[in-house]
Amino acid sequence: MPIYRIKDNNILTVEKTTFAQEGILEKQGLQNMLKNRIEIVAPDTLIVAEEFSYWENSHRRIDLLGIDKNANLVVIELKRSEDGGHMELQALRYASMVSTLTFDKLATIYEDYLTKNDISRDAVESLLEFLGWEEPEDNQFAQEVRIVLVSAEFSKELTTSVMWLNDFGLDIRCVRISPYRNGNETLLDVHTLIPIPEAADYQVQIREKKQKERAARTSAKDFTKFDVFVNGQKIHQAQNKRRMMFHVISYILKNGGTPEKVAEAVPWKRKTLFKVSEGKLNTEQVREEIMKNDPGGQIPRAERYFIDNDELFYLDGKTYVLTNQWGTNTAKSVQSLSEMFPDLKIEIRKTEQSG
Repeated sequence: MPIYRIKDNNILTVEKTTFAQEGILEKQGLQNMLKNRIEIVAPDTLIVAEEFSYWENSHRRIDLLGIDKNANLVVIELKRSEDGGHMELQALRYASMVSTLTFDKLATIYEDYLTKNDISRDAVESLLEFLGWEEPEDNQFAQEVRIVLVSAEFSKELTTSVMWLNDFGLDIRCVRISPYRNGNETLLDVHTLIPIPEAADYQVQIREKKQKERAARTSAKDFTKFDVFVNGQKIHQAQNKRRMMFHVISYILKNGGTPEKVAEAVPWKRKTLFKVSEGKLNTEQVREEIMKNDPGGQIPRAERYFIDNDELFYLDGKTYVLTNQWGTNTAKSVQSLSEMFPDLKIEIRKTEQSG
């Protein structure tokens, strides 16, 4: 579809051109421009690698590799050609190859990308901040691999293949990016061909259904229950990990411990252990404070803390809100807290199964 401009009450056609005519190369030109403005073709995406290839015995390279707000990997392939070539098949190969990446591996890859681009930033902290996570959550990481195909044009064969694949739950996006010449300027017309607006909601529903089914089959959550003992007396029974940690820290704070000493005992959680606000806040006020800095994503930031009115701590004119994100360091955290506050004689034991 042509682009028009208005001049002196006249509608004038803007001349269509090609990337080749404009001297814009695929890698050095288009790729370098898009990696710094990736939201043009892939909103809510963080680029973590370019020309990426970590697999052995293969010279294949992903143009751009990203991660989205839902912790899905995003394979982005670029073509200057007028029909897109066979980029959908190439991208599928890449998607299968990166599907086994873990958070730790991606952090290493991202670190290399930051170094090569002279960006002074901690890879792990940057990824966690982008995702809105307090710590890596491997059971939520890379559940899907999305594909974004970017080309000056797409053949009918390619778009037909993509729509068919999307019907089976894949997430492939086709973005046409066409150059136009307007005097001394080169303009870009960016248009999403697939998914078409009328089908977008349907495809999202299909993908969510597939993701829930996969999560139900592969869930690896730890449902172990714990009893909390103080001075040999059981004070809480059959608590999950999060609730068990709440009771342990609650007991410490109610018996002379301070938030500073608790944080000292678990230095790996120091930055995210408590959210602190001046004054005495209630649940709604706490939620509002926490959500001010919510980066988006699957889980609202407020749900990562104990924020019910009976879960808030009021100390020295401030409101302390405890994190509920403990991951694989739970046992280590209890041991460290027990050693920091030996007089309290805190102990946890796995709940005995009855029957």
